[in-house]
Amino acid sequence: MTANRVLLAAMFVGAIAAAIGASAEDKRMLHQMMPRAVPLPVEGELPSLGGARGWLNSQPLTAAGLRGKVVLVDFWTYTCINWRRTLPYVRAWSEKYRDQGLVVVGVHSPEFEFEKDVDNVRREARNMQVAYPIAIDSDHAIWRAFDNEYWPALYFVDAQGRIRHHQFGEGDYEQSEMVIQQLLAEAGTGRTGQGLVSVDAQGAEAAADLDSLRSAENYVGHARTENFASPGGARLNEPRLYAAPARLSLNHWALSGDWTMGMQATALNKAGGRIVYRFHARDLHLVMGPATRGTSVRFRVLIDGRPPGAAHGVDVDDQGKGTVTEPRMYQLIRQREPIADRQFEIEFLDAGAEAYALTFG
Repeated sequence: MTANRVLLAAMFVGAIAAAIGASAEDKRMLHQMMPRAVPLPVEGELPSLGGARGWLNSQPLTAAGLRGKVVLVDFWTYTCINWRRTLPYVRAWSEKYRDQGLVVVGVHSPEFEFEKDVDNVRREARNMQVAYPIAIDSDHAIWRAFDNEYWPALYFVDAQGRIRHHQFGEGDYEQSEMVIQQLLAEAGTGRTGQGLVSVDAQGAEAAADLDSLRSAENYVGHARTENFASPGGARLNEPRLYAAPARLSLNHWALSGDWTMGMQATALNKAGGRIVYRFHARDLHLVMGPATRGTSVRFRVLIDGRPPGAAHGVDVDDQGKGTVTEPRMYQLIRQREPIADRQFEIEFLDAGAEAYALTFG
């Protein structure tokens, strides 16, 4: 989901490259030593926000009405783990620089059908403390106006309404904040010597453990799944009894029980169905929900055939027990070192679950 196309001058890039490998104290010192202005090319004009189907936390905003403000446009969808790990920084920037003229606009452009439901977006935004304005971009009209391709994607807009920088994917937080500071300084509203934010990300917002990450996102729906290992393969839109092989190769997965695999999601027809996945990562998340609004589905998680104990995620207890109540991303595993190949298993104790994607960190 990520890409980098940094267009800053060579001096700025070199300084940021040094900062990435430095300690927090070194980064603060580097920030104080850097020149207050670096070349930020004009990448285009802020497109129209008129394609939004609605707004949360704000009256409708327009490109013209935002002139005079520095704007950070953040494309997101609430089940995206990559975006979730950037949220502590975006939230901190909004709080720190709001009074200096920064407006953060979250553009919620959904990946899955249930993310088009504004009630779901409202609930998750409240749970994740997303208090800045949110454009409901369920038709991807604003996404297309920006010619965007990524979750998350940040676009930095100056007070004259010009896009001056962008960041695709996670990381480069020091660089992004320094761009915000420079654009505020250009607008005459920023204060000098502010330093950089420090965040204490918890739960699913914590940065990925890249040193041990050997598993990539995989979808459970037929359209985009990979490495499906149940004998006989997947059957689209056909209720079927699946079986899981005794052993799985790394990053392969299987179903067991009575399931129907649709294009986006795989739905459990009878209680007792399982999803089994061989993975290598600190964290494992599953995007899932009840097939019927207002219902719930109990489940149990195992890792290498045993309850997860201390390796449980925030959405299960140490015995691996949890309940699906809303369509969202559930953190099921957070391991301690050493990280190795593990076999994950989730058994649903009730029918009616829909599973969409597994992500790792």
